[in-house]
Amino acid sequence: MRKIFFLLLSIIFLVGGCGDSKDVNNPKYKGTLVIGLDDEYAPFGFRDKNGELVGFDIDLANEAASRMGVKIEFKPINWNNKENELNAGHVDMIWNGLDITPEREERILYSKPYMDNRQILLSKKSNEFTFRSEHDLAGKIVGTQAGSNSEDYIAENKTLKESFKDFKTYATFKQAFADLSDGKVDVLIVDELAAHYELNKIPRKFEVNEVTIGPVTELGIGFRKSDTELRDRVQKVFDEMVADGTTKKFSEKWFQADLVKHKK
Repeated sequence: MRKIFFLLLSIIFLVGGCGDSKDVNNPKYKGTLVIGLDDEYAPFGFRDKNGELVGFDIDLANEAASRMGVKIEFKPINWNNKENELNAGHVDMIWNGLDITPEREERILYSKPYMDNRQILLSKKSNEFTFRSEHDLAGKIVGTQAGSNSEDYIAENKTLKESFKDFKTYATFKQAFADLSDGKVDVLIVDELAAHYELNKIPRKFEVNEVTIGPVTELGIGFRKSDTELRDRVQKVFDEMVADGTTKKFSEKWFQADLVKHKK
């Protein structure tokens, strides 16, 4: 009798352990997933006038979490320290206009790219500068965000960097925009989408210079290298959101155009 009892118990455990590990009912997905972000990076993730966290990637992440049946927490991090925050387990993913680069791919597991991105120049309308290429940055005070793709590109091009009068990096673009407004920096190297969003808010103050700095990149969601299961689950619901038009709706809300990639 005891042998039959233990046999039945063993069968129960085996059946219970044979479910789809990617199912939203998996205990791994029943807790709270923590998303790291720069909460001053409009329009991807930033605080509105009421202090509420809003933005394009905020909408995407909230919708994905709802479909996965999990709770999420947005955790502001130092963007220059994002990889350490991720790999130390302080956050479960980075979803905030994150560029995919070969160097980062060695340390970060990415989703499929969902948007193109390039670095352009933003300056005050009142200045007398003319920018036709990156070489026109010579003699200027240039700024960008610390830990950004732009900073990496400038660091790799020492001759270009040495031509600047000064090179400043900022913890957030909000600080960078303030310095540009106050004349403490001549020009910013900034993500194209962020630049156009800022321009739409205060069109008479800044102007975009359509000069591409460095290579065109793609944006993706970042995970720890070991979290392939979580990446695949998020990718599955993201693909569903693309297919049913949800990403298009959010893109048109924030960018007035459908900029999300429709790769299979």
